[in-house]
Amino acid sequence: MKLGAFSISLSVKDLQASRKFYEQLGFSVFAGSEEMNYLIMKNEQTLIGLFHEMFEKNILTFNPGWNQDAQVLENFDDVRSIQQSLKNGGIPLAQETDPNGKGPGSILLFDPDGNGILIDQHV
Repeated sequence: MKLGAFSISLSVKDLQASRKFYEQLGFSVFAGSEEMNYLIMKNEQTLIGLFHEMFEKNILTFNPGWNQDAQVLENFDDVRSIQQSLKNGGIPLAQETDPNGKGPGSILLFDPDGNGILIDQHV
């Protein structure tokens, strides 16, 4: 199963303070904006999303169809096929996408410890 680009999405209390902290670790803004209440920070191939007041807990995020530079991949597993594989494997989904849809879609599941995993396809 090809899940695409990986990042951790952090729920932050102060977007500016978090930005400054991660910049001191060598990250720079890759996408998003403070006006949109989120920033995607990048250091080499590592991505960290900083999200203010968008969700309660931190989330592992995968983006099918994208590489770590958010460039569209020619070959990738569509979120709907990933969804079907997970369901066939008996993994419960907290949020599903339209199995007959095309293009963007997302699914949400939780690991055995309650950690959220978002599989969020943008293409």
